[in-house]
Amino acid sequence: MDTPPERKLIIAIDGPAGAGKSTIASRLARKLGYTNLESGAMYRALALKAIEWDVSFDDEAALLDLAKKSRIKLEPSLGGNRVLLDGKDVSARIRERDVSEAASRVSVNPKVREWMVDRLRELGTGGGVIMEGRDIGTKVFPDADLKIFLDADPVVREQRRLDQQKIRGPSAEATAAELRERDRRDRTRATSPLVPAPDAVIIDSTNLPEDEVLRRIEELVEQKLTQTRS
Repeated sequence: MDTPPERKLIIAIDGPAGAGKSTIASRLARKLGYTNLESGAMYRALALKAIEWDVSFDDEAALLDLAKKSRIKLEPSLGGNRVLLDGKDVSARIRERDVSEAASRVSVNPKVREWMVDRLRELGTGGGVIMEGRDIGTKVFPDADLKIFLDADPVVREQRRLDQQKIRGPSAEATAAELRERDRRDRTRATSPLVPAPDAVIIDSTNLPEDEVLRRIEELVEQKLTQTRS
């Protein structure tokens, strides 16, 4: 008798900017052979299009119309996802500061979030995905097999972001201020605020090296896979 294939999990990793979600999700996806779906990259791609088309970040109707006319695709690669916007590779451009700030403003619009949630569910419904963002375990996949909330001290997260973007001097405080404002918006927005799901495993990465965070999550994944086999 043939052995049935192992069921692939839906894994949600939520948390604030600078907590290490993207790096951990990318490394975990490579180890498991899963697809890494970045909700943040999709919001960034839409925000970039809003910039290019001169659409106000506060005009919900115009943003929703723009979203419906956009083709946003994530292609896994060894260095992380390639992000394609209407067929164009925008992987590097969406990481720049103006797009990051725009994405934070675009994402607070409820109808835009509803549209994005539908797209993310379509991409991840078959399992075998690691999806990271800010409301994956609470809104996008509330029935995910494993939910992680990755957090860290705000000062540590700010420094990680500055190091990641190689920002020094006068620009550093401006970037840190933007991160604090983004945290405020994420945690206080009316639709899908940034909070841990009730059944999420909370991991504080403030004093943990990246490899240790990954090891802890891998142990949780193996526990879930063991449960599915029994």
